[in-house]
Amino acid sequence: MDTRAFRAMLLAISDKLTEENVVSLKFLCTDIGKKRLEKINKGLDLFECLIERAQIGPDNTDLLRKLLKDIGQTVLIEIIEDHERKAVCRPDDGLDAEEREKINCATDVIVEHLGKKWLQVGRKLGLQDAQLEGIQEKHSRNLEEQVRELIGQWMKIKKENARVEDLIKALRDCKQNLTADLVEKKLGLP
Repeated sequence: MDTRAFRAMLLAISDKLTEENVVSLKFLCTDIGKKRLEKINKGLDLFECLIERAQIGPDNTDLLRKLLKDIGQTVLIEIIEDHERKAVCRPDDGLDAEEREKINCATDVIVEHLGKKWLQVGRKLGLQDAQLEGIQEKHSRNLEEQVRELIGQWMKIKKENARVEDLIKALRDCKQNLTADLVEKKLGLP
């Protein structure tokens, strides 16, 4: 997610916060400092402060999700997920349109068929355990979103070098041959 889209997302969240929500958020952010917190009246001001402290950012929404969950505003987490989904759909990664389309098709098949082995495939694709745990926590009740996020994270890492063949190889290395076969069939690969 780029910085402009991230700030637009924060503004959308801030607009939906009540005064009471902002007070609760400030209470949870004790490490900011009392004087600074006293000057904060809007959610956006608090978010800016968290950005300055590198606690949240376009690729780091974990704290923001936790804070919203802690104040009972889980509905606002959907705004984050919606923005992240849009960012994954059109990343600025240098991939040509044809390869991106192949990966998107493969992603649909993999999401539908992979299941609980996604962690193993994630490791084969080069993601760190901390990244995988973050994905698991972020989408704790949605296996399909975990798989979709896994592929999105992998694409961010690989950038223009992301290839559908690497996804297929990782699936085969993890003995997920049926899923790999289905991806190849969908893409018309031999």
